[in-house]
Amino acid sequence: MLNMSDVSIVNLHPFFALTCLAALAVHAAPAGAPAKPPPPPIIASPAELKARIPSQLHVTRPDFVVFVPEVTDSAVNDTGNEHFLVFDGPDGSLMAVWTQSSAESQPDQHQAFARSDDDGKTWSKPRIIAGPKKPGDGHIASWGYPLVTRSGRIYILYSQHIGKTDQFFHHTGWLHGIFSDDNGATWSAPQNVPMRRSMRDNPDPAMPPNVLCWQKPLRLGKDGRYLAGVTRWTSFAVTPNPTKSWMSADARVEFMRFENIDENPEPKDIRIAWFAFNEQALSVPYPGHAEVSACQEPSLVKLPDGRLFCVMRTCSGSPCWSVSADQGETWTVPRPLLRRDGGAPLLHPLSPCPMYDVGGNEAGSGHYALFIHNHDGHYMGYTPEDSSYHRRPIHLVRGTFKAGADQPVWFDEPQFFFDHDGVSLGKPGTRGRLDLALYASFTVRGGVPVLWYPERKFFLLGKSIPNAE
Repeated sequence: MLNMSDVSIVNLHPFFALTCLAALAVHAAPAGAPAKPPPPPIIASPAELKARIPSQLHVTRPDFVVFVPEVTDSAVNDTGNEHFLVFDGPDGSLMAVWTQSSAESQPDQHQAFARSDDDGKTWSKPRIIAGPKKPGDGHIASWGYPLVTRSGRIYILYSQHIGKTDQFFHHTGWLHGIFSDDNGATWSAPQNVPMRRSMRDNPDPAMPPNVLCWQKPLRLGKDGRYLAGVTRWTSFAVTPNPTKSWMSADARVEFMRFENIDENPEPKDIRIAWFAFNEQALSVPYPGHAEVSACQEPSLVKLPDGRLFCVMRTCSGSPCWSVSADQGETWTVPRPLLRRDGGAPLLHPLSPCPMYDVGGNEAGSGHYALFIHNHDGHYMGYTPEDSSYHRRPIHLVRGTFKAGADQPVWFDEPQFFFDHDGVSLGKPGTRGRLDLALYASFTVRGGVPVLWYPERKFFLLGKSIPNAE
């Protein structure tokens, strides 16, 4: 129920009012819901964790194995692996950058890099290219993403913590960048990349923002420039969290375009243009607290008519979508993602729901793959607030462009894609992880589309997308 102190639903945009009312219904537990399962037991030791690996590595039936944690008694700083971005290297290789740690947001969080010279069959041993190997070696480096210039320079931009936390520890950081001119063999010293301050950042200019770019920037912007959607989490000094759950922390979607990256600038000289900024940021009301937004983690595809289509996660029980007719500079109001015009909404909790073009990330082929859990968060006795447990299984939903339709992509029936068998994996001394949150990426090589995914934020794997029958 809305508190009297909340923004009144009747004062919202009519669509937002319907979204908020529907989301309130989603968060109500269904009658006769089963009890929550007990939490998984503590993983007692590195030996116990290592013993789980042989039976768990192939549970999701991957076609590619990129990384398996070594799990040694002397160092367990590789048991958390996420934000896994695989991309085409300038030399024809496959390359990958990801955020690695002993567990998410631990003080050993760093950026790892690996490469494959045989289309993903085998991978190099990962190297740390930014951030600490162990706690005490420096401040964490998180959420890196690649940009490859037309001349072959590789940039990795990432969030660099400086010892100040504004909102959540692993969200706050300055944008830093490094580059390689020798296909990842060596990397430059890090430099700060200038970012425009937002009305949602902390009023103290010395406090870094809380901005995360979770997918690879794509050449979908004006003149083929790299464009990316980002989540800007609002400083608690600007908008306090109205509940005790992290999920109600205000968050909105913006877009950044890299204006001069193909000139191979020093990271400090990279210029970024911002769209859907400040008052125009995309938002979706959080259930019961319409004054805050839960609109996060945008993924972008190109439509055959040249428009851009964006899908975002929300707390409304379904993803939302928006469309841009001017290459990402302006966007429509987010709306629930339906199977088709007039159809039922696709069900999904607050969890990554990436959407990719099966013809290639920038192809505009008209054929797409969306990945969802196919439930609204009520799963095996869990509720929409239980994000550590309800983020499974993974369903593939095929989408097709429909010219002249209101919602320009229509979707087939969700198909089961993968799940695990309920065994947790993660840092010894913790309960590990059970979620299959898709902090994932996508490549198409030789006509074969592959989803690259962090499995329980432990293994790094790849799975081919089968042809539609």
